[in-house]
Amino acid sequence: MDETLGLISAQPGQTIVDCTLGRGGHSQAITEQLGPTGLLIALDVDPRNLEFARQRLKDSSCPIRFFHANFAELSDVLALAGIEKVDAILADLGLSTNQLFDAHYGLSFAQSMPLDMRIDPRTPRSAADWVNSMKEEDLANVLYQLAQERYSRRIARKIVEARRITPINTTDRLAELVRSAIPLQGAGPKQIDPATRTFLALRMAVNGEVANLDALLLEAPRRLKAGGRLAVISFQSTEDRKVKQAFRSVEQAGLAKVLTPKPITPTEAEVARNPRSRSAKLRAIQKLS
Repeated sequence: MDETLGLISAQPGQTIVDCTLGRGGHSQAITEQLGPTGLLIALDVDPRNLEFARQRLKDSSCPIRFFHANFAELSDVLALAGIEKVDAILADLGLSTNQLFDAHYGLSFAQSMPLDMRIDPRTPRSAADWVNSMKEEDLANVLYQLAQERYSRRIARKIVEARRITPINTTDRLAELVRSAIPLQGAGPKQIDPATRTFLALRMAVNGEVANLDALLLEAPRRLKAGGRLAVISFQSTEDRKVKQAFRSVEQAGLAKVLTPKPITPTEAEVARNPRSRSAKLRAIQKLS
């Protein structure tokens, strides 16, 4: 939080976009810096979190405009708000903790849930639709390309064999199939569940996360005022690589300055308080003109 606020450098009277409102943690801190003369544009793909944050921020002294939108729709949101350019944009990628463990979203293999994974209810196809209809080769490619799953072909083959008998409709059944396709590894304190990468890849595919991030990284720098800042927090290598490459590209074009030659990562104290922050990487740029 402290590092993010420092890079955004919000000042009273500015206009800032929180592209990933979530439960409103970042936005609450930002509105305190903007004050009554500032404006926060807050958007999120999840209407449930959007409403939670709306209630959390209802007593803010800073004006806030809320939008149910994906950050890929940034241009449309700013057009609706009647704003051309802003002073800062923040995107905190990944999931809110409440989404991970709420059966409504169907994201966790820690318990049996409907296999859904849609964060935005406008998304037409669930994870169950994907795993029960994709060609084996296409499914393997999704697992490998989005999550670097080294056993992607074994997993895809196991899924296709199983769905011939009965559709795969719950998170626990999918997780067991994935585990059964992967050779046993030595036990260790840091051993992650073998299903983790498959669930990550499917979530990214279902929600179009790569394409949406590409759209944001293309459009956001254009929507900054001179001196404006864009900060992105990512949680896995595919996203961080895209952010790094996009920021390097706009810097090489002479349009922005990279403020984080190396990504900012959480301190040991923060990881101790919030273990899920351990993989976070924060990068930022400043618009030059």
